[in-house]
Amino acid sequence: MSGKNNEISNGVNLLEEREEEKIKPARKKITKIFTYLITFLVIAFFIFSSQVIVSEQDPNSWIYKIPIIGQIKHLAESADKQLKGEDRDRINLLLLGMGGKNHDGGYLTDTVMLASLEPSTKKVALLSIPRDLTIPMEGLGWRKINNVNAYAEAKTPGSGGVAISQALSDVLETPVDYFIRLDFEGFVNIINELGGIDVYVDNTLDDPSYPIMGMEEAEPYEARFEHLHIPAGWQKMDGELALKYVRSRHAGGAEGSDFARARRQQKVIEAAKNKFLSKNTLFRPSIITNILSEFDEHLSTNVKIWEAIKLWNMFKDVSGENITNKVLDNSANGLLVETRGEDGAYILTPRSGDFAEIQYLVNNIFSDAPIEAKTKVKVEKSSLDIRNGTWINGLASVTALDLEKYGFNVARISNCSHRDFQKSVIYDLTYGEKMESLSVLKEKTGANVSFNLPQWLIDDIKKELEDEKNPEQPDFILILGQDADKTSSGVDNPEK
Repeated sequence: MSGKNNEISNGVNLLEEREEEKIKPARKKITKIFTYLITFLVIAFFIFSSQVIVSEQDPNSWIYKIPIIGQIKHLAESADKQLKGEDRDRINLLLLGMGGKNHDGGYLTDTVMLASLEPSTKKVALLSIPRDLTIPMEGLGWRKINNVNAYAEAKTPGSGGVAISQALSDVLETPVDYFIRLDFEGFVNIINELGGIDVYVDNTLDDPSYPIMGMEEAEPYEARFEHLHIPAGWQKMDGELALKYVRSRHAGGAEGSDFARARRQQKVIEAAKNKFLSKNTLFRPSIITNILSEFDEHLSTNVKIWEAIKLWNMFKDVSGENITNKVLDNSANGLLVETRGEDGAYILTPRSGDFAEIQYLVNNIFSDAPIEAKTKVKVEKSSLDIRNGTWINGLASVTALDLEKYGFNVARISNCSHRDFQKSVIYDLTYGEKMESLSVLKEKTGANVSFNLPQWLIDDIKKELEDEKNPEQPDFILILGQDADKTSSGVDNPEK
């Protein structure tokens, strides 16, 4: 009998062990779902917002009724831990988009955006950085910024996000605290899970040679491409079309540059954010669950759960007027210039020869002009030609960055043919018709005012007009002197 009892006992134990083995994966799955749900609630707004931060939330949403979320939310609110960057009142988050493992060149970052958050003011800024910008890489010389992630992943899988964060931190001389990286497949699937998005297309996009994914080696050569045409106006986009819209690089006209791509990316991200925050999405748990699954497969980040919760609580109510969007570009007044690398490849480099101007933009991106002064300039729609009358490198650029915040349209930035100015001078070509703008400009720069142009400047302008196809006369010409080195927003030496 004792033998049978032992057999029965062993059988019971065996059944209990098997049941326990079944229960454990179920528990793990539930824990995993809740973990991703919590993470998603706070990280999603970074991924799907050109504003970087969600501006409104329904406090009665089913999400906040889940007990575990309420507990963790309370824990985050009462935690003494500080976020990275919180002690310096500046949290920098890098947003990255890449092709992914199933895409040709899958670890090259197609999208690079630096989101900056200022806790004390609840201000947010988003800076789009072109993929062709070259930066120094340790042991490899100068490389395009979109290569950093790929080089790191080839050497040590999983290290790409940290590597590009560090590289960008070095050139901008500002810490990059966090990163979030999403691949194309995840992007497409998430848009589709949302049921598509509505995007306003500013300019008709016509790209005769958009590359077809998976057809990179197809023959004949023409079979590798499709004709992408998206009319201007409101368009309903599924994930595939949205991806094409943000990735197109060979469109004609205004949409044919990487900088136009950056702006399109911001529009699509904002549309996705709006769709995600709609009640049709937030009150349908199945959609949230499916999106969580996509995040699990296609998203990488170093943001911890408690950090994401705290970020959410700090910035969830940010208002639209506290959000700034910038794009680094090679326009007439941009901070970049296009050139060719040693191998003949197209690259972008800082216009000043170093990163001082870009660093100035990043470090002062939250500074703004008084609303009253800005309104006066915008009402008069004043344009400005800024010329550096000194040998101080970058003086005109940093002055332009400051004056743009006052609403001036900076039509031109250049070096003056005379570089011996001690005192800055404003030449008023409106002859007093825009006195409000002139008053703001004089107060900001401390410059003298003249209504008569010297002959040498008249000759310079005449020659410039002959060289330009569609010249437009500015309202004011500002020639910067040595004194501007001290009066321009406290910048003592832009070369530093």
